[in-house]
Amino acid sequence: MISNKKQVLFLGAGRMAQAIISGLINDSSFHIMVTNNGDEKRLRYVQDTFNVEVIESWREEMESTDIIVLALPPEGHDSILKELAEFVDQQLIITVAAGIGPAYLEERLPNGTPVAWVMPNTAAQVGKSTTLFANGSYMTAEHETWLQAMLQQVGTYEQVTEQQVHHLTPITGSAPAFVYKMAESLIRSAEESGITEQQAQNLVSSMLEGAAAMLQTGQKPSYLTDQVATPGGVTAAGLEVLDESGLDQMLQRAIAACHERAKH
Repeated sequence: MISNKKQVLFLGAGRMAQAIISGLINDSSFHIMVTNNGDEKRLRYVQDTFNVEVIESWREEMESTDIIVLALPPEGHDSILKELAEFVDQQLIITVAAGIGPAYLEERLPNGTPVAWVMPNTAAQVGKSTTLFANGSYMTAEHETWLQAMLQQVGTYEQVTEQQVHHLTPITGSAPAFVYKMAESLIRSAEESGITEQQAQNLVSSMLEGAAAMLQTGQKPSYLTDQVATPGGVTAAGLEVLDESGLDQMLQRAIAACHERAKH
């Protein structure tokens, strides 16, 4: 089954599958196959966009497959895992679904099956995902090598425990949407100066890129804030409004809401 060129089978061809595939196609050591439970339109889109192999029946490909990526909604896992259990023979099984950790996979697959839970974000499509992953009990060094080779194609990654993935996913996976929401507001404000929407988006995205680069220097956010805000100055006035509006508490409530929804 194991060859120099790893055979990766995606069960599912939605947005997250496409984001990961867009990174993996840059690594010639992976051969990618995709199926999507009869959604011909989406499969053709993936085939035309990424030039990957589309297959009709995953069962016929199992013997030659090294890695299976379950790019399905959480509710679709029970039925597919029941089917997979009849065919699995030491393939690495990876899920990218919220709430489906290694323990869940191991309970439903043959004893000794190597599994991993991977939580990328949509920035994978531009190679900038912040990806969390947790391994099951039967991962070998070779499986680790395969997994990390995949993850490095879509951005940065961090190995954590299964419980930590649950806790951190709203921050790495959901919070980009919070940033985009903030960006949308800043873009509208910039447009009021008379520049075009595209100019406004360029300015805001460049500002966010610079702010992120400053955070990556390792300096604390509070220090960086003080570097921008002169006491009694323009920025300080804006920060005062954010503090009075309870920005910190609002973000904490947003993260808590993500956790609560993930339980259901």
